[in-house]
Amino acid sequence: MDLPLPPRPVPRSRLYEQVADQISTWINENGLQPGDRLPPERELAQRLGVSRATLSQALVALEVIGAVTVRHGDGTLLTERARTGRVMEAIRAHADRLPEIIDARDALESKLAALAASRRTDADLVAIRTALTEMERDIAAGGRGVEADEAFHGAVTAAARSSLLAQMMETIHDLIRETRLESLSQPGRPKDSLAGHRKVADAIAAGDPVAAASAMHEHVMLVSDVALLRDNQ
Repeated sequence: MDLPLPPRPVPRSRLYEQVADQISTWINENGLQPGDRLPPERELAQRLGVSRATLSQALVALEVIGAVTVRHGDGTLLTERARTGRVMEAIRAHADRLPEIIDARDALESKLAALAASRRTDADLVAIRTALTEMERDIAAGGRGVEADEAFHGAVTAAARSSLLAQMMETIHDLIRETRLESLSQPGRPKDSLAGHRKVADAIAAGDPVAAASAMHEHVMLVSDVALLRDNQ
């Protein structure tokens, strides 16, 4: 008689996952509601007995799964999802699907950039440059440039004039936003992302599909380096 297989090993929790779970438990135990603001990071890190870096990772993880919203100058606010529990499961599910999101972004956005270089109008170039200007302004003010980053990629998609590819992008919009939040929360990443955007914009303005696709591929690979939720302990 064959013996049953042993149970699968329980995944070892990374420190930031444990901290995110602690924060979720604290939220529920104290009856905090959507719209309530978490304490400042320095104070919260002291309460939890962890470093600011680990706390920052935990807060980004909570933001990626939609449990909190981070507003520049206004702190970290709770959302409806903050009280639903199952934090670690949601964080791990996000990490598991990252490679597929990256593959999809690279395939779709590199092609969109190439098409945009061939089909863009003067109005498209204005929209693309406006998004770059807004991202630069937000970063200079201490923000991450999330909304302007999204506007830039939306302008490139519009310039490509491919309704089917645009529909595909819309289908994975929320998944892309997860990686965008995660990436732009890493130190130095907003400025690096802005530089990548400029290379894409320049190639599109020059009407060079090959250069535009190459610049977009390089950009997606850079911003998809989101080890924060996968490899850090």
